[in-house]
Amino acid sequence: MPNSSTSALAVKDANVLQDKESTKSENLTERLVEAIVQGDILPGEKISEPELAKQYEVSRGPLREAIMRVEGLGLIERIPHVGARVITLTPSKLIELYAVREALEGMAARLAARYINEKELDELKRLLDTHSSHVEEVDGASYFHQYGDFDFHYRIIQASRNQKLIGLLCNELYHLLRMYRYQSPKQHARPIEALSEHKFIYKAIEDGDEELAEMLMRRHISGSRKLLEQRIASESD
Repeated sequence: MPNSSTSALAVKDANVLQDKESTKSENLTERLVEAIVQGDILPGEKISEPELAKQYEVSRGPLREAIMRVEGLGLIERIPHVGARVITLTPSKLIELYAVREALEGMAARLAARYINEKELDELKRLLDTHSSHVEEVDGASYFHQYGDFDFHYRIIQASRNQKLIGLLCNELYHLLRMYRYQSPKQHARPIEALSEHKFIYKAIEDGDEELAEMLMRRHISGSRKLLEQRIASESD
C-alpha cells in the first residue's frame, strides 16, 4: 500500500504533467490563430486533427483543446455533417463586424479619455511616432499588421478599464479583424489617412475630451466600413 509521501509525489507529478499539457495547448492556440489570421490555413479549409497533430508534432489532447479555444475566438466554425472549418469572412459578416466595432470602440475611446494614465499616453505617443516613421513601408502593410500591445486600437481598448469591452474587442472580434487586414488587398487600405485620424483621436484622449474621442473613433471606423462597402460593391459589378 503506497504511503502518504508516495501519493503526494504522484499528485505532484500529475499536476506538473497537467500544467505542461495546458502550456502546450496555449502555445498551440497562438500558433493556430496566427496560421489562420495570416492565411496559412485558408478560409473554409477543413480542420484535420491528424494533419495538424503531425504538422505541429503534438498529441491529439492538447490539439483538441487548442482547436476549441480558437473556435471560441470565432476563427473556426462547426458545420453540421461537415465538421470544423476555418471561418470565411463574407461581406455581410465583415460589415456587421465593423458596425459593432464602431459602437464599442467609440465607447472604449470615451472611457480611455477618462481613465488613461501618463505612462499609457507616453506609450501611445511613441507608437504613433513609430508608425509615422514606417507607414510607407510595404505599402503601409507593416502599419496595419501590428497587433497586441503594438496596435493603436488595442491600447485604447485596454485603457478603457472596462473588462467586458476588453473581452469582446480583444478576443472575440480582434483576430477576425486581423484576419481581414492580412488577407484583404493592400490597394484598398488607407494607411496615411488612418494614421492622421489616429493622431486626432490621441489628442482628444490626451485632452480628456471624452465626447470628441468617441466621435472621432466612430468616424474613423465608419470610414473604414464605407471603404469596405465600396470594395464589395466594386467586386460585385
